[in-house]
Amino acid sequence: MARTHPTQVKKVRWWRWRHNPLRRHSDSVEAWIVLATWIVALVGGLLAGLAADGAMQDSLAARRAAVHSVPAQLTENADRTATVSTDSGGDTVWAKVRWTAAGSTHTGLARVDPSSTAGTPVTVWIDSRGELATRPPTETEARLQSALTGVLVSAAAGAAALGCGRLTRIRLDRRRMRAWEAEWERVGPQWRKKMSG
Repeated sequence: MARTHPTQVKKVRWWRWRHNPLRRHSDSVEAWIVLATWIVALVGGLLAGLAADGAMQDSLAARRAAVHSVPAQLTENADRTATVSTDSGGDTVWAKVRWTAAGSTHTGLARVDPSSTAGTPVTVWIDSRGELATRPPTETEARLQSALTGVLVSAAAGAAALGCGRLTRIRLDRRRMRAWEAEWERVGPQWRKKMSG
């Protein structure tokens, strides 16, 4: 039979749930807090992620439905090189374009390929008023964006639940320490008398 070293402590699983005369009421409370925390973190995080995913899909679908593409023409030559900018234009440049919507002609700035010449046909996206709008994400891009949003929200909700559970356990530990100190103040002097006598 293998012996354990006197300084080694064997970890007992589920000790808070087992009947034990040394188990305190606060141990049972802590067990329920841990269980509730994990349930809320897992189930709540999953539900929050699914809700965020659905809301983002609806939002992006509404955005796609609110705009449509129309043919346009460049009214000037585009710059030869793309300038460094913070927007996500990639390797495109801004140039003036003209399009027709609702029976009237409109002009505005749109992203086009560098070195495009005046008269080059391009496609622009417009809203219901005929004004320029940004290109909406494709179905695949929207699905990816909504899925990533769902994952992030799920992780954040789970982390928040775990954090709240940890704070609750810290408060419980502090209350236990105060109770131990009060008990020791009551019992300590009697114990010392027995030890010294």
